[in-house]
Amino acid sequence: MPAPSPSPATTTPAPHSASPATARPAGGSRLGPVALVVSAGISVQFGAALAVMIMPRAGAAGVVTLRLAAAALVLLLVCRPTVRGYFRADWGTVVAFGVAMAGMNGLFYQAIDRIPLGPAVTLEVLGPLALSVVVSRRLVNLLWAVLALAGVVLLAGHGGAGFGGLDPLGAAYAVGAGAMWAAYIVFSARTGRRFPQADGLALAMAVAAVLSLPLGLLEAGSALLVPSTLALGVGVAVLSSVLPYTLELLALRRLPAPTFAILMSLEPAIAATAGFLVLNQAMSALDALAIALVIAASMGAVRSQSRKRAA
Repeated sequence: MPAPSPSPATTTPAPHSASPATARPAGGSRLGPVALVVSAGISVQFGAALAVMIMPRAGAAGVVTLRLAAAALVLLLVCRPTVRGYFRADWGTVVAFGVAMAGMNGLFYQAIDRIPLGPAVTLEVLGPLALSVVVSRRLVNLLWAVLALAGVVLLAGHGGAGFGGLDPLGAAYAVGAGAMWAAYIVFSARTGRRFPQADGLALAMAVAAVLSLPLGLLEAGSALLVPSTLALGVGVAVLSSVLPYTLELLALRRLPAPTFAILMSLEPAIAATAGFLVLNQAMSALDALAIALVIAASMGAVRSQSRKRAA
């Protein structure tokens, strides 16, 4: 699942972003920033795998609360955002951003509590991909959407009962998380235009943490205060939010936005790898092909959109 960080998407600032860099670097090797982006993706998905491991202690809602609260605290301390000088529309935008963030995280964590990490991220990616198709209004992007749909059909077309052997409710949560991811993209862009630096992100993260708190307390209760659980929750926040935000911020200073977005399309594959290595979630050949089709569709949508901008 996406980390709240400055990343561009296929059409607008990306699932992770508030203020993307769009200029191409003057020169030099891109290996450094590419490694930073890939490292950020690894951090996000291994953070999600860690979250799955602590869900028996605190539940999905409890883990979301721990992650958002810890990330909000870190961002507020680092950014020290001012709360003066903004209009009602500014606050409305940052609140909507926070609602989208809370919904995206909440639904995604409910999904990975029920289905493997790789398929969950694959289904979630459909949200930004659908947004790209709607915004671009280009026939070629409809073709990429069909390719992604073929991947989803492969996921659904084999296995046991339900969605390709996946828990139907878990699959529905992942699709819902993708819809909230699309909303996140829209409001992260608007927030980035209204608030300087990462101030809007820090404030939106605080809103998301407050919204998640009642559900986390209801599900986990005093378990959230167990020192070992708190420590693991902080680890999830660092891996899924703080570290990738920092790495992507550094990368975007030297990496073109379209290249960044293409690299972000690799997240389903990284998620599947993390699920296999950390959670022992094996994949069939058809599962791997389905994920590859969705990745290819996402990359194709990014490339066609960047070519449209260059034309």
